[in-house]
Amino acid sequence: MKKQVLKNDLLLLLTSLIWGSAFVAQRVGMDYIGPFTFNAVRFILGPLSLLPLILYRWSSLPAEHKKLRPYLTNGLVAGTVVFTASTLQQIGIVYTTAGNAGFITGFYVVLVPILGYFLGQKIGLTRWLAALLALGGLYFLSVTRDFTMGKGDVIVLGSALFWALHIIVVGQASTKLDSLIFSFAQFFLCALLSWAGAFIFEEPSWQGISQAGIPILYGGIFSVGVAYTLQVVAQKNAPPSHAVIILSMEGAFAALAGALILSEVLSGRQILGCFLMLAGMLLSQLKRREV
Repeated sequence: MKKQVLKNDLLLLLTSLIWGSAFVAQRVGMDYIGPFTFNAVRFILGPLSLLPLILYRWSSLPAEHKKLRPYLTNGLVAGTVVFTASTLQQIGIVYTTAGNAGFITGFYVVLVPILGYFLGQKIGLTRWLAALLALGGLYFLSVTRDFTMGKGDVIVLGSALFWALHIIVVGQASTKLDSLIFSFAQFFLCALLSWAGAFIFEEPSWQGISQAGIPILYGGIFSVGVAYTLQVVAQKNAPPSHAVIILSMEGAFAALAGALILSEVLSGRQILGCFLMLAGMLLSQLKRREV
């Protein structure tokens, strides 16, 4: 049992590392193409990179697990949530730094139990204190001394709500569906919705896509194809309350990658905000962590 827990924890930590560094790729990619086009290409690359494994997995599944309807219905819900979250995040990152986007996205860790409250789950005093702590961190990270919040930070904060919802959806679906096939279904639908947005609101071009090739490849194959699948696999044996405490490291990895690759610099006020947000994220999961 302990070996399985350790394995899941390592998979989730690797997921948070890939996601955190992907904020740099997402930020750089916006220099060449629009957010819908970026997501459209990377979310089609992700499922395609899994296709050989999907075909092999499908052929080895027992007959009772080959019913398409559960994958289509759950994939529709999860894919729509991923599309909404990733679109808001990709638009917001145009107007903020990779580090800010990473930490604000990590606010979903606090939002998961709060959403659970509205779904009938009890939340103790520790959780509310954690939420206040993270909210204070968000203030120091994003709100200026003039009490204004940057456009990008506001949009990314909106995406955090949908990432929290996605954690809950994945936690429910991953226990009854094959991980790879479920991942393929949700990402393929997200790609279709993103392509629709790209052709409606943008003008996709092969030149722009090729210029953003490296960020797209990283964002598609690693961030989508590898990391999201690792998340689904790990959450098969780890409840959402356990998963998010490790995934909260995504913000720290994003800030580190932004500093090393993009030379982004956080002020003392923003560093304090990062620490408070991380403390709130960890505290929000402290009592319910299962080992």
